[in-house]
Amino acid sequence: METFTIVDLSLLVAFAIFVGIFLYINRRNLKKDGLFFLYRTKWGINLINKTAKKYPKTLKVLAWISVIVGYILMILMVYLFIRILWIYLFHADVVRAVKLPPVAPLIPYLPQIFKVSFLPNFYFIHWIIILAVIAIFHEFFHGIFAALYKVKIKQTGFGFFPFFLPILPAAFVELDEKVMQKKKNFQQRAVLSAGTFANILTALLGLIIIFVFFHFSFAPSGVVFDDYAYDVINVSSVTAVNGISLLNPTYSDISPLIIDKEKNYVQAGNSTYAGIKGVTSDKKQLAVYFDSPAINSEIFGAIISINGQEISNLEDFQNELSKYSVGEKIILTTKTGDEIKNYEINLSENPENPGTSWLGISFYETNSKGAMAKIVGFFSSYKKPHIYYEEKYNGAQFIYDFLWWLVLIAFSVALVNMLPMGVFDGGRFFYLTVFAITKREKIAMKSFKIFTYILLFLLILIMVYWAKSFF
Repeated sequence: METFTIVDLSLLVAFAIFVGIFLYINRRNLKKDGLFFLYRTKWGINLINKTAKKYPKTLKVLAWISVIVGYILMILMVYLFIRILWIYLFHADVVRAVKLPPVAPLIPYLPQIFKVSFLPNFYFIHWIIILAVIAIFHEFFHGIFAALYKVKIKQTGFGFFPFFLPILPAAFVELDEKVMQKKKNFQQRAVLSAGTFANILTALLGLIIIFVFFHFSFAPSGVVFDDYAYDVINVSSVTAVNGISLLNPTYSDISPLIIDKEKNYVQAGNSTYAGIKGVTSDKKQLAVYFDSPAINSEIFGAIISINGQEISNLEDFQNELSKYSVGEKIILTTKTGDEIKNYEINLSENPENPGTSWLGISFYETNSKGAMAKIVGFFSSYKKPHIYYEEKYNGAQFIYDFLWWLVLIAFSVALVNMLPMGVFDGGRFFYLTVFAITKREKIAMKSFKIFTYILLFLLILIMVYWAKSFF
């Protein structure tokens, strides 16, 4: 993958040079608009107008769907915004674990730069194709619905942010704003929500492709466990930590004795535990790791075989492990990336089921709670939990990562774009909604400004707490 990274970075540099030369040669066609330089053309206008004329009835139905979807996304985005604010204000540990700033430019290598392991690698070639697909379809739909309602399209084109190599391109469709403002309130909302609707359609199409592609390109090839097996005990029941005796302790008595998260031995009654996982918020209970074969051998990675017998899923793993008795030795093979490692392990007795052998690993429950969790669970249902999948041919993982990022970015752009504030389409969409309800422009404009200032303040607050979480 290192060779590919070098090639990918070379493409990034070559693209930046090409864009720089292109902008210099065509500098007369450039116009500065805020921080962007806009390259204006007439590309796609004929196709937009032809599409609007050919399917007027279908587009009028889709206009209603687009507006409804716009309201759903606006409500969802405000809800998520409040949830994110809550997390940043009161859960600094989660913020530190995520690492990513709440507001960051979508640039290649973002997960690699911030060393975020739960996101797949994001390469330049992913970035440029996804950006082009999302931006073009987003603006194309704005144009189609504008043409449907006889709003003149003056120009199309691309915008470039010159302060990041000369790239970060964005597409745009320039409408005749004077004509646009004279159109019916609903028609304006339909045009504004059309880009977001295009993003949602892109995300849904991407999901369908992922379902099909994953089925034909990956095979279950192992088991992924979530953690070593652990128990929850009362702090007051601890009698010793790392060999130091205690009597009816509190957590403040225990915490100075903790040396390292993975190397602390805790005695409670007749049981000895091999590590401290964490403590409850009230400091009255400890999560402690059992003194198991898994933690003592420091097993890591996907389990792909036991004594040479291949493991494909949880059922295979449980059936194979049940063949061995307490004290028997097994050779357990794991895989992490391209590294395969063998562990010689003597199985011990399961403290929760005496007489049976165990390895000492745990699998978290995957039952989805809450509406968002259920939605995410449904769209990722093509992957069974706790299963390690291996690509059937070279390049499958790269394509899957591309599709995954396409869906994520398309959906994220749709959400953010419907935020009822400032520069986003959701801002004017919100203004038009209030105006349609109240019939008073002053109230609509005041509501729009208030929401914009409140959301900007809260966004700054989130950024401050993100920075604070690392101190």
